[in-house]
Amino acid sequence: TGLAARIWMPEGAAENPVPAILEYIPYRKRDFTAQRDSMNHPYFAGHGYASVRVDMRGSGESGGVLRDEYLEEEFFDGMGVLRWIADQPWCNGAIGMIGISWGGFNGLQIAAYGPPELKAVISVCSSDDRYSDDVHYMGGCLLGDNLSWASTMFSFNSCPPDPELAGDNWRDLWMKRLEGSGLWLETWLRHQRHDSYWRHGSISEDYHRITCPVMAVSGWADGYSNTVFRMLEYLNVPRKGLIGPWSHRYPHMGVPGPAIGFLQECIRWWDYWLKNKDTGIMDEPMLRVWMQDSEPPQACCEIRRGRWVAEDVWPSDNIKDQWYYIEKTKLSLREEEKAAKIPVPLQSPLTVGLFAGKWCSYSATPDLPYDQREEDGGALVFETEPLSEPLEVLGVPLCRLSFTSSKPVAMAAVRLSDVAPDGKAARVTYGLLNLTHRNSHEKPEYLVPGMRYEAQIKLNGVAQTFPEGHKIRLSISTSYWPIAWPPPEPAKLDVYTGKSRLMLPVRPPGKSDENLPDFDLPECAEPLKRTPIETGHYNWRVVRDMAQDRSTLNVIKDEGVKRYEDIDMEIEDRSYEWYSSVNDDFSSIRGETKWIKGFRRGNWYVRTITRTVLTADPEFFFINAELDAYEDDIRVYSRTWNLKIKRDFI
Repeated sequence: TGLAARIWMPEGAAENPVPAILEYIPYRKRDFTAQRDSMNHPYFAGHGYASVRVDMRGSGESGGVLRDEYLEEEFFDGMGVLRWIADQPWCNGAIGMIGISWGGFNGLQIAAYGPPELKAVISVCSSDDRYSDDVHYMGGCLLGDNLSWASTMFSFNSCPPDPELAGDNWRDLWMKRLEGSGLWLETWLRHQRHDSYWRHGSISEDYHRITCPVMAVSGWADGYSNTVFRMLEYLNVPRKGLIGPWSHRYPHMGVPGPAIGFLQECIRWWDYWLKNKDTGIMDEPMLRVWMQDSEPPQACCEIRRGRWVAEDVWPSDNIKDQWYYIEKTKLSLREEEKAAKIPVPLQSPLTVGLFAGKWCSYSATPDLPYDQREEDGGALVFETEPLSEPLEVLGVPLCRLSFTSSKPVAMAAVRLSDVAPDGKAARVTYGLLNLTHRNSHEKPEYLVPGMRYEAQIKLNGVAQTFPEGHKIRLSISTSYWPIAWPPPEPAKLDVYTGKSRLMLPVRPPGKSDENLPDFDLPECAEPLKRTPIETGHYNWRVVRDMAQDRSTLNVIKDEGVKRYEDIDMEIEDRSYEWYSSVNDDFSSIRGETKWIKGFRRGNWYVRTITRTVLTADPEFFFINAELDAYEDDIRVYSRTWNLKIKRDFI
């Protein structure tokens, strides 16, 4: 199978071979990542590296069909690419891999095979655990983003290669993709617990398989910040961790800002490991993070105030576990002598979660969590007294919950918020647990109604300052839609507050923080020119239809139409999502998506439309999906899926 590549070459590499950098992803180098590629790869080439951007099998102008994420053939293809690069006369045999999201995943996954050509990895916004900490499931709960991500790839896999590169064979390649890529949502829904499907490609199964140095990078608004903590703790190789305020973006383009000179940091890393230059990067602290200042809740955020802090090693002895007792309506550092041991009932409305933002922010405008007062009316709420002095946390908070359930399947969503004196509540972090997974993600167990249980709920890692005079709030709910799919039927929890606890990883500020060098300002190569033909629109809308008692979150990401001047092509890219519920009818939950992609050059015009609807009753999930492909406005391919998949403890 031929794989398509674009290579940026330093001058003189043919006479004096150089190290190489590989980015290996399925998002179409010719168009959809072309502008980002034009900013990154020429920059690496300008600093003495052959920078190679490869479209995976079944994407862009590469041959074959892409049937799922992280298949074994993807890894073997990638290792074949590494061997090919190393064999070229312009390469000295030393190669690094860099990637964000999918490319961050497969850099680690390929490194676990130990290819000799791969000397170092930079993994941005990725995960080491495909089940417990990825877009599909969280704490054993099915994420709404599982549908969104499946719809993204459903659309990408329907796109044709560019005839200008693929030649007369482009239509045959396209039809094979349309027919062979399949509906990935079905695959992911047939694996609702942690099984061999998810263990494949999860480097957490054996961290010691990775033997090359790793830089792990993420942002607090990203969905993958937890990975950085685990990689630093469990990898047994030279490693660095960096977490900024950013969403799912490279840090030199990071929003919320401040963005940093990330490409300069990459060069320091590559120069050290691929050119044997002592850049000083390995003399610096192992972990560097953005300690976020308190901010009012806002769904849109361009700049997140804070400061850089660092830890020489992770886990750090500077971090101390501080336990709070959950009592009545309070969070207290000291247990009351007569703490309430009676249970407090909790049964949340389905609308708790409408203002939660996205599981993984992709642009931070406006997909960040809104004022949590909108959510807390349907939750149990516990607060500290106003703080007498600032408190800073860095790490993974933990909630120990003592409870009974009225139903065999139930969930708990736990949120930590910063409450200002005016009452505004900004969500700091959160965690989810499918309570049937309280002991194991591999072997869930039904709850016995009325029986007392203990469960530990890990919240996402965070770095946050709680100012003097503010309160720390813990909120617990039994639903969090559309972040996570609700249980099969309404479940009431009785929470034993006197036996439940909250742990915060407290970090005292250190003088060493004051001496940290500043990052450089962002640099990159000149971006590829794109001309707007039709302006797009991006928004989140919460609609409450009081007559029908229907609540809907509508996510609009309409990129409009842009002209790519270098390839003389117009690209259309639009997506729409709807997540709804009616009253407290758990069988009314509905997720619906529609993606449109179009390609036009002269008289050549291709357009694809994908639609997916996911619903459920207490026993089954139901998928209805459609794929239509058009050439010159004539439909040339159409397929529908109507599937029923049994719920498995979800």
